[in-house]
Amino acid sequence: MESAKLISKDLRISIKQSVEICNFVRNKNLLKAQNILQSVLDKKTAIPFKRYNRDTGHKPGIASGRYPEKATQEILSLLKGVQANAENKGMDSKNLIITKIIANKGAQQFHFGRKRRRLMKRTHIEIEVSEPENKNDRKTNN
Repeated sequence: MESAKLISKDLRISIKQSVEICNFVRNKNLLKAQNILQSVLDKKTAIPFKRYNRDTGHKPGIASGRYPEKATQEILSLLKGVQANAENKGMDSKNLIITKIIANKGAQQFHFGRKRRRLMKRTHIEIEVSEPENKNDRKTNN
Protein backbone atom coordinates (compact mmCIF):
# COMPACT_ATOMS: atom_id res chain seq x y z
CA MET A 1 0.00 0.00 0.00
CA GLU A 2 1.56 3.25 -1.17
CA SER A 3 1.29 6.39 0.92
CA ALA A 4 2.28 10.05 0.83
CA LYS A 5 3.49 11.98 3.85
CA LEU A 6 3.92 15.57 5.01
CA ILE A 7 5.55 16.76 8.24
CA SER A 8 5.39 20.39 9.31
CA LYS A 9 7.15 21.68 12.39
CA ASP A 10 6.76 24.73 14.62
CA LEU A 11 3.53 26.08 13.19
CA ARG A 12 2.18 29.14 15.01
CA ILE A 13 -1.22 27.63 15.83
CA SER A 14 -2.97 26.38 18.94
CA ILE A 15 -2.10 22.84 19.99
CA LYS A 16 -5.52 22.15 21.49
CA GLN A 17 -7.44 23.35 18.45
CA SER A 18 -5.10 21.37 16.18
CA VAL A 19 -5.74 18.17 18.15
CA GLU A 20 -9.50 18.60 17.82
CA ILE A 21 -9.30 19.33 14.08
CA CYS A 22 -7.03 16.31 13.53
CA ASN A 23 -9.41 14.04 15.43
CA PHE A 24 -12.29 15.35 13.31
CA VAL A 25 -10.73 14.73 9.87
CA ARG A 26 -8.85 11.48 10.62
CA ASN A 27 -9.93 8.46 8.48
CA LYS A 28 -11.89 10.68 6.08
CA ASN A 29 -11.51 11.09 2.33
CA LEU A 30 -9.01 13.85 1.56
CA LEU A 31 -11.30 15.87 -0.71
CA LYS A 32 -14.19 15.52 1.75
CA ALA A 33 -11.96 16.71 4.60
CA GLN A 34 -10.89 19.75 2.56
CA ASN A 35 -14.54 20.60 1.88
CA ILE A 36 -15.39 20.24 5.57
CA LEU A 37 -12.54 22.52 6.63
CA GLN A 38 -13.57 25.07 4.01
CA SER A 39 -17.11 25.05 5.45
CA VAL A 40 -15.61 25.59 8.91
CA LEU A 41 -13.89 28.71 7.57
CA ASP A 42 -17.27 29.83 6.17
CA LYS A 43 -18.80 29.17 9.64
CA LYS A 44 -21.27 26.63 8.29
CA THR A 45 -19.85 23.56 10.07
CA ALA A 46 -18.39 23.55 13.57
CA ILE A 47 -15.48 21.42 14.74
CA PRO A 48 -16.72 19.27 17.65
CA PHE A 49 -14.54 19.82 20.70
CA LYS A 50 -14.55 16.58 22.69
CA ARG A 51 -11.42 16.88 24.81
CA TYR A 52 -10.65 20.57 25.22
CA ASN A 53 -14.22 21.78 25.65
CA ARG A 54 -14.30 23.67 28.92
CA ASP A 55 -16.70 26.65 28.76
CA THR A 56 -17.47 25.90 25.10
CA GLY A 57 -20.99 26.53 23.85
CA HIS A 58 -23.10 24.00 22.00
CA LYS A 59 -23.43 24.21 18.23
CA PRO A 60 -26.30 22.90 16.05
CA GLY A 61 -26.16 19.15 15.50
CA ILE A 62 -23.25 18.53 17.89
CA ALA A 63 -22.48 19.15 21.54
CA SER A 64 -19.67 21.63 22.20
CA GLY A 65 -17.90 23.05 19.17
CA ARG A 66 -15.98 25.99 17.75
CA TYR A 67 -14.83 27.55 14.49
CA PRO A 68 -11.02 27.73 14.84
CA GLU A 69 -10.01 29.85 11.85
CA LYS A 70 -6.23 30.14 12.07
CA ALA A 71 -5.59 26.45 12.81
CA THR A 72 -8.10 25.40 10.14
CA GLN A 73 -6.38 27.53 7.49
CA GLU A 74 -2.98 26.02 8.33
CA ILE A 75 -4.23 22.43 8.31
CA LEU A 76 -6.14 23.05 5.07
CA SER A 77 -2.95 24.28 3.40
CA LEU A 78 -1.09 21.22 4.72
CA LEU A 79 -3.77 18.93 3.27
CA LYS A 80 -3.29 20.60 -0.11
CA GLY A 81 0.45 20.01 0.24
CA VAL A 82 0.06 16.32 1.02
CA GLN A 83 -2.33 16.03 -1.94
CA ALA A 84 0.38 17.49 -4.19
CA ASN A 85 2.89 15.00 -2.74
CA ALA A 86 0.52 12.13 -3.50
CA GLU A 87 -0.09 13.33 -7.05
CA ASN A 88 3.66 13.62 -7.54
CA LYS A 89 3.96 9.94 -6.57
CA GLY A 90 1.30 9.05 -9.15
CA MET A 91 -1.55 8.37 -6.73
CA ASP A 92 -5.19 9.17 -7.54
CA SER A 93 -6.21 12.20 -5.45
CA LYS A 94 -9.92 11.28 -5.55
CA ASN A 95 -9.42 8.04 -3.61
CA LEU A 96 -7.00 9.24 -0.93
CA ILE A 97 -7.85 8.65 2.72
CA ILE A 98 -6.19 10.41 5.65
CA THR A 99 -4.78 7.45 7.54
CA LYS A 100 -2.61 9.40 9.97
CA ILE A 101 -2.87 12.99 11.16
CA ILE A 102 -1.20 13.91 14.43
CA ALA A 103 -0.73 17.24 16.21
CA ASN A 104 2.10 17.39 18.75
CA LYS A 105 3.41 20.11 21.01
CA GLY A 106 6.33 21.97 19.46
CA ALA A 107 9.28 23.86 20.88
CA GLN A 108 8.38 26.68 23.24
CA GLN A 109 9.76 30.15 22.75
CA PHE A 110 9.34 33.23 24.90
CA HIS A 111 7.62 36.31 23.56
CA PHE A 112 9.96 39.20 22.97
CA GLY A 113 9.48 42.26 25.13
CA ARG A 114 8.50 43.07 28.68
CA LYS A 115 6.35 40.03 29.46
CA ARG A 116 9.09 37.45 29.24
CA ARG A 117 7.23 34.62 30.98
CA ARG A 118 4.61 34.28 28.26
CA LEU A 119 5.30 31.42 25.84
CA MET A 120 4.43 31.23 22.15
CA LYS A 121 2.29 28.42 20.78
CA ARG A 122 4.09 25.99 18.49
CA THR A 123 2.67 22.82 16.95
CA HIS A 124 4.11 19.95 14.91
CA ILE A 125 1.70 18.26 12.49
CA GLU A 126 2.29 14.99 10.64
CA ILE A 127 -0.10 13.88 7.88
CA GLU A 128 -0.11 10.62 5.93
CA VAL A 129 -2.55 9.69 3.17
CA SER A 130 -2.94 6.43 1.29
CA GLU A 131 -5.19 4.80 -1.26
CA PRO A 132 -7.59 2.19 0.13
CA GLU A 133 -7.05 -1.42 -0.77
CA ASN A 134 -9.51 -3.09 -3.12
CA LYS A 135 -12.38 -4.96 -1.49
CA ASN A 136 -11.54 -8.05 -3.52
CA ASP A 137 -8.02 -8.08 -2.05
CA ARG A 138 -9.40 -7.92 1.49
CA LYS A 139 -11.65 -10.96 0.89
CA THR A 140 -8.75 -13.04 -0.39
CA ASN A 141 -6.51 -12.07 2.53
CA ASN A 142 -9.07 -13.05 5.20
